[in-house]
Amino acid sequence: MDDDIRADLEEIRASIDNIDAALVHLLAERFKCTKRVGKLKAEHHLPPADPAREARQIARLRAKAEEADLDPAFAEKFLTFIIDEVIHHHEAIARD
Repeated sequence: MDDDIRADLEEIRASIDNIDAALVHLLAERFKCTKRVGKLKAEHHLPPADPAREARQIARLRAKAEEADLDPAFAEKFLTFIIDEVIHHHEAIARD
């Protein structure tokens, strides 16, 4: 492999690594917030899931994805995965 190509790959991959680290930190912050929501819901006997809010969030993120030139279907899958995990955490908090 050409040295210039190798250098370009290393530079791009370093950017990807930084973005991945930022995503992990952002997800950690998001889950700190959703944990607070879960505790409030449990204290007030509210259901772990909020389908109306989830639908609004998915629609909002699909629009944001389109604006960012990201596949909206991928963005929806990603957010749905996160929402499912949040609901799981909220159910666990309610059981405790």
